[in-house]
Amino acid sequence: MKNLIKAIIWIIIIALLVYGGFKAYNKIQKSIYPTDYSDIIEQNADKYGLNRSLVFSVVKCESKFNKDAVSNIGAKGLMQLTPETYEWVCSKYGDTYNNSDDLFDPEINIKAGCRLLKLHLKEFGNVKTALAAYHAGRGVVNKWLNNSDYSDDGKTLKKIPYTETLNYVTRVTQTVEKYKEIYNIN
Repeated sequence: MKNLIKAIIWIIIIALLVYGGFKAYNKIQKSIYPTDYSDIIEQNADKYGLNRSLVFSVVKCESKFNKDAVSNIGAKGLMQLTPETYEWVCSKYGDTYNNSDDLFDPEINIKAGCRLLKLHLKEFGNVKTALAAYHAGRGVVNKWLNNSDYSDDGKTLKKIPYTETLNYVTRVTQTVEKYKEIYNIN
C-alpha cells in the first residue's frame, strides 16, 4: 500500500511538471508570436476576406508590431507601406490620400495593408506570389511571371530571384503556420 501511495504521488508530481511545462511553453510561444492590435487585425482581415493568421504574420515580419517602425526605404507603420504604395491603394479604393504619416495610425495602416494584400491576392491568385508582390512590388513580380526562368505558367512563381524576397515569403508562410498552431486561427 505504501508503494502504491508513493507511485500515485510521483504520477501527480510528473503530471504537474508536464502541465506546468506545457503552460510555460505556450506562454513563451505567445510572447514570440503576439496578437497586438487583434481587434483591428481581425476586423480588417474578415472585411477583406483574408486569413487572420496571414495578417498577424505580415505585421510580425514587417514591423514586429511596432506602429512607429520606419524601414530604410521609407515604409511606415505596422504593415510597412511606402507612401507611394499607400497612395496607390487609396486610389484603388477611391479614398482620398492625405498624408503618409497617417501610416503610423494602426487603424489606417492595417486597413491599407489588408487592402494591399487583397489586391495582390486578387491579381496573383495565390498567397506566395501575393507576398512576393507585397515585398518586392507588383511590377517586379509581373516581370518574373513573364520570365520562363521564374514561372512556367505566367501565374505562379517557381523561383523567386531576390534572396531577400524569397526569405520574406518563407518567413511569413512559416509564421502563418505558427499562428495557426498557437492560436488555432485561420
